[in-house]
Amino acid sequence: MARVIVVGGGPAGLSAALFASKNGLDVHLFDTDKTWLHSAHLFNYLGIESKDGDEFLEEAREQVEGFGADLNEGEVTGVERTDEGFVVTVGGETHEADYVVLATGTKRGLAENLGCAFTDEDVVDVDVTMETSVENVYATGAMVRTEEWQAIISAGDGAAAALNILSKEKGEHFHDFDTPEDAA
Repeated sequence: MARVIVVGGGPAGLSAALFASKNGLDVHLFDTDKTWLHSAHLFNYLGIESKDGDEFLEEAREQVEGFGADLNEGEVTGVERTDEGFVVTVGGETHEADYVVLATGTKRGLAENLGCAFTDEDVVDVDVTMETSVENVYATGAMVRTEEWQAIISAGDGAAAALNILSKEKGEHFHDFDTPEDAA
């Protein structure tokens, strides 16, 4: 089973963790709990009429954990590429991963240290699947955009990253499409 480490627990990171764990990947998310969503109130998030950011985060975390993702509080201080994948350092401990999803808001230092390409606007350069110039490293949300820092856009970025990882793992385009029977 692929090991995915998600760095950041806002909408992008939680979305990536949800899609990946829901579909059988081993997901570990590390977060400092400093997402901008703590100071937000959602009125423009599809399907949500009105919800406090803290309430949204609490419910999203419960949903992600319910699908098996391991959520951890801690600051990722380093990510290094190895022959087998990646080593992620958190609180002096190391964790191995096959894939890394960066969801750190406007903090782009980890992407820079990994050697990810940047655009002329000084944001991380990604393709439509959110993959960076470093194979199996994905960047999402505000770190790849100069302005469009909306929770719902970030969540879509996280989903795109996870679906691409799932497509790589399954060897074909993967679609996470549930039917009412799946929920029963």
